[in-house]
Amino acid sequence: MIWGIFKRDMCHATRNVIAVIVSMGLVVVPALYAWFNIAASWDPYGNTKALKVAVANNDKGYKSDLIPVRVNVGETIISTLHANDQLDWQFVKSDKAIDGVKSGEYYAAIVIPKGFSADMMTLFSPDIKHAQLKYYLNEKINPIAPHITDQGATTVVNTIDKTFAKTIAQVGLDLASSILHYSQSPQMAEYMRNLNSNLTTMADTLSGASQQVTSYSQLLGSANDIVDSTGKLLASATKAGKQAQNALKQGKSGATSFTSAGANVTSSVNTALDQVSGAFDQVAAKVNKAFDAIGKDSDTAASQLTTLSEQVSSSESLYDTYITSLNHMRESVEQLPDSDSAKQALLEAIDREITLLEAAKGDSQKLAQQLKDASTQVTQDTAAAERSRKEILNRITSAKQSISNVRDDYATNVKPKIDALASTVSTLISQTDSMITQLSGTADDLDDVTGDVGTNVTSIRSALGAIAKKLDSSAATVKELITKLETGGNAGDGNSDGGNGDNDASSSDSGESDELRALATANASTLSTLISAPVALHRVSVYPIANYGSAMAPFYTILSIWVGAIILCAMLKVTISDREKAHVLGLGDTLPRIAGSSGPGNASRWGLRLDHEYFGRYAIFALLALLQGTLVCLGDMYFLGVQANHALQFLAVGWLAALVFSNIVYTLTVSFGDIGKAVAVVLLVMQVAGSGGTFPIETLPKFFQMLYPFLPFPHAIDAMHAAMAGSYGNEYLLDMVYLALFLIPSLLLGLVLRKPVIRLNNWVSRNLESTKVM
Repeated sequence: MIWGIFKRDMCHATRNVIAVIVSMGLVVVPALYAWFNIAASWDPYGNTKALKVAVANNDKGYKSDLIPVRVNVGETIISTLHANDQLDWQFVKSDKAIDGVKSGEYYAAIVIPKGFSADMMTLFSPDIKHAQLKYYLNEKINPIAPHITDQGATTVVNTIDKTFAKTIAQVGLDLASSILHYSQSPQMAEYMRNLNSNLTTMADTLSGASQQVTSYSQLLGSANDIVDSTGKLLASATKAGKQAQNALKQGKSGATSFTSAGANVTSSVNTALDQVSGAFDQVAAKVNKAFDAIGKDSDTAASQLTTLSEQVSSSESLYDTYITSLNHMRESVEQLPDSDSAKQALLEAIDREITLLEAAKGDSQKLAQQLKDASTQVTQDTAAAERSRKEILNRITSAKQSISNVRDDYATNVKPKIDALASTVSTLISQTDSMITQLSGTADDLDDVTGDVGTNVTSIRSALGAIAKKLDSSAATVKELITKLETGGNAGDGNSDGGNGDNDASSSDSGESDELRALATANASTLSTLISAPVALHRVSVYPIANYGSAMAPFYTILSIWVGAIILCAMLKVTISDREKAHVLGLGDTLPRIAGSSGPGNASRWGLRLDHEYFGRYAIFALLALLQGTLVCLGDMYFLGVQANHALQFLAVGWLAALVFSNIVYTLTVSFGDIGKAVAVVLLVMQVAGSGGTFPIETLPKFFQMLYPFLPFPHAIDAMHAAMAGSYGNEYLLDMVYLALFLIPSLLLGLVLRKPVIRLNNWVSRNLESTKVM
């Protein structure tokens, strides 16, 4: 019976040309539906270069003393985008870019503001400001275009971040490399040798000065003993004349004034010279430090130079103090009798000393002015600043030489004459003491005089001892500096001195120097690229899909097979007429009247049961559905070039889906008539949304996630994916089984539950026909 129905259906379908054309159309139309959709979405993200995105650069750039090179991140962005073909970049003015987005001429626009580079460079200031791009987007033109242009904007931001980090890193590495190369140059080696030689000379000079001060203290100690003895001798005197007493008072006053002036000058000389010399050393060190900072922060360097200028200016008071002390001494010397041969020589020596101090003071004032001038030059001209540096250091050397001249002149001319005059005064006091012994004894008063002299000598010796210790400490500090410089030089050469007891420290310094040298001598561009993007994403594809069209092929293929099943039920009759039943049963053109009204199962008494009618008419549906599935799958693989690693499995999915879908739609139509067709369309809509063919099922609303396992589409799509790219375990077979299980409820409805539904369906059909519209 089933075969008979199928043969007559095939004869009717091929009876004339129109029938054949329609039958072919029923097979071809679903394939065209799939092919058009797959071809249209073959590589949409590869064709984004046709999307117009405007770019407007208003960046004014940035330049600072820290990074002397002009930085314009906006120009870098434009240069990068010229070589980027992800989108159709349009380089226009900002007004046109914004207006183009509003009019729809551009999908999006990126506007780089004026202070973009300056905002990015606030990274090196306490007040960090986040640099921002202005991104304009027209979201009404197309629902997908905004996401694509967003990706383009993200690419621009990532490019900016990497370019900025690479630029900063490359500047730093180049600077480190230049410093390292300069530190290894012959000029630097010569500078270090000269520095060590000068420091050694300075240390020897300080040590010698300490010894001289100590000797002078010992000499004063001996003089103190003489004074004490003189006091004892004077104490033994018992008589004195009034005239001798007056002369003694006069001599005492002059001697005391001279001794006090000499002590003050001696203290002023040592204190002033030590302070000024040490101050110049500190100024030289701070000058070098300030000029070294010019390339990094010129404002800080200018501030440091201004501070040094003020410090040098303030040190002029030391010269004034020393000059004042010499004038006091001069006044004391002038009180001596003109007959004293040492008086005039000492006055000339003191005048020459004052002249030298005035000259040294003038050098100090010039140095202060040069420091002040240099503070304004460092922010304007780096070359002029370097010349100022050399002139300032020369001026410091000249000033220190002036101090040395003062010290030498004091030691050569002034001090010997003071000592000679002191000797003369001592002789005078001795003569006076002898006269007092002969004339009268004023032992108590004279004992007070000698006591004062002894006290002053003791105070002077204490001060000289402290000075000697300071000189020794300074000499030790200089020697320690020399040792560190020599150790640093050895470490810089990668050597360690086994005889200095610092092998571990030297080895550590050598290792650090080697690491710095290796870093600085490496390729700066490569290192800066690594720093700007330290992590590279290595993408490993698991079950790779050739292109976006292949990835979407299962969804559109399965969808077209379901659409084909609906078309079959819309074009072909699902019920068998009484005339066809009579021909199949061999009863002529009509059934006997006893069969009753036309309808399903009315020929069952002659052997044509309801299941025969179901499968007999479904046979042509199944044949055409298999042809539909075969054509669309073969076209996918060999016409469009869809990836299919397992072609037979790919075809098998199409065949099984064609049988399952056609049976479901056929059963719904044969059971519920036109309402069944509407239900088939509703199922189609539900599966388009909830099959996971376009978006991951996890991203869909909860309702679709719950509905997902009970729809045939997801299992058919998953099976086709496995056939295309490969299967994990029994994934393919399980999906095929799940898909085939949908035949069970369909056959149950068509063969078992259909009988009670027939009357309901006939009643609905009569009421619809009674409307004369449906």
